[in-house]
Amino acid sequence: MNIMKNRNSIQFKTLKCLIIFSIIILLIMWASQIIYLKLFYERYQINTLDKVLNKLTRNTYTSEELETLAYKNNICMEYIYEDKIYLFNSLNNNCMLTTKNSSINTIINNFIKKNEPKEIVKLNNPVNNSKSILYNIKLSENEYIFLNTALEDVNSTTSILRGQLIYITLTIILLSILVSIYLSKMLNKPIINITNEAKKLASGNKEIYITKSNIKEIDDLRDAIYYANKEINKTDELRRDLLANVSHDLKTPLTMIKAYAEMIRDINKDDENKRNENLNIIIDETDRLNILVNDLLNLSKMEADKESLVITEFDLVELIKNIIKKYNVIKETENYKFNLKLPEKALVSGDINKISQVIYNLVNNAINYTGNDLTVTIEVIEKKKTYLVNIIDTGKGIKENELNIIWDKYYKNEKNHKRNKVGTGVGLSIVKNILNKHKFKYGVKSKINEGTIFYFEITKIS
Repeated sequence: MNIMKNRNSIQFKTLKCLIIFSIIILLIMWASQIIYLKLFYERYQINTLDKVLNKLTRNTYTSEELETLAYKNNICMEYIYEDKIYLFNSLNNNCMLTTKNSSINTIINNFIKKNEPKEIVKLNNPVNNSKSILYNIKLSENEYIFLNTALEDVNSTTSILRGQLIYITLTIILLSILVSIYLSKMLNKPIINITNEAKKLASGNKEIYITKSNIKEIDDLRDAIYYANKEINKTDELRRDLLANVSHDLKTPLTMIKAYAEMIRDINKDDENKRNENLNIIIDETDRLNILVNDLLNLSKMEADKESLVITEFDLVELIKNIIKKYNVIKETENYKFNLKLPEKALVSGDINKISQVIYNLVNNAINYTGNDLTVTIEVIEKKKTYLVNIIDTGKGIKENELNIIWDKYYKNEKNHKRNKVGTGVGLSIVKNILNKHKFKYGVKSKINEGTIFYFEITKIS
């Protein structure tokens, strides 16, 4: 059978578990019905005698009522009071109290002489070769009750049960096999479907289809694979964008370096002013390449968690002012305006070098995407335990469905990459990693055609 081919399959394991469970249940049934049946039956009969005794000691009965009580419980009863003997349900064929043989008399006389409150004796009835229980009870001085009930021969019942249990055992094992095959197929089919689609996904085929099974755990796995496929597609798209954008940012300065180097060699080698001007352009473009490579290396280190933070106390206002001074060139040449809304002082705690990088990258991003008024606003707002830093541009904004992915490497608000005025294209990803490492709250708010606010909170020093 196919079920035996793979002992690690769901089908085999399901069959194994069901058969083991069935065998345990059957063993319990065999033990209770065959081995312990006599013991249970004797215990039941003794309990019946105890119940009758409780009724006798709690209530007063007439002779007719005692006869009825003995008859209903299928026992015979002998009541002795001051040498007077009363027998009830004497018509019971198995009642040994009616025979009054020497063994019964001896047991009763010995009990009376012992002066004990209670005694249970097992008897053999020689008349019909049956067993019974004699329950001897002393109620008071000169007052005794003897209760006798037959122990039916359960051997024939045991034989019948044994035969029935053989058929029941075979039936249950067969049903276990059928149920295990059904359950395993019900579980196997969707799992095989998921496995095959996952293999397609691993081989690079992103078009997968997994049917619903209406089994929660399997459907959760199905949803997880769909989510993984979606994230893989997104990662592939970002990887393509990253390669395209990095290639563009590398190609442009390299082309300019090569062009100006050739001009120095072929045209301006004798003109000192032109030569120096071209060399300055080559140096600027080399610096830009260096910044790009360093940003990518820093991002790689941060994502690999290889850089530790150096936490110090510093004035956030002073830091922002020093950073903005470095943009004087584009203020003068490009007419950019920086609107600062800062308190006199803001003492904070953090890694000053990393926070400087955050502010640089967010300001660079605002410069690249601000509106035609070329205005960037930086404001610091004091809160109870933190300072809120807002960096605001007046650009065209970001679509709501893109707000969660702008922190990805080389994400662009426009798919067609255009050269930044400042920065390298990985700034927001660096910002995210630095702020996550500080465990600072951060985010972005944006309205289409109105602008965007990037913000973060930094721990305040009281």
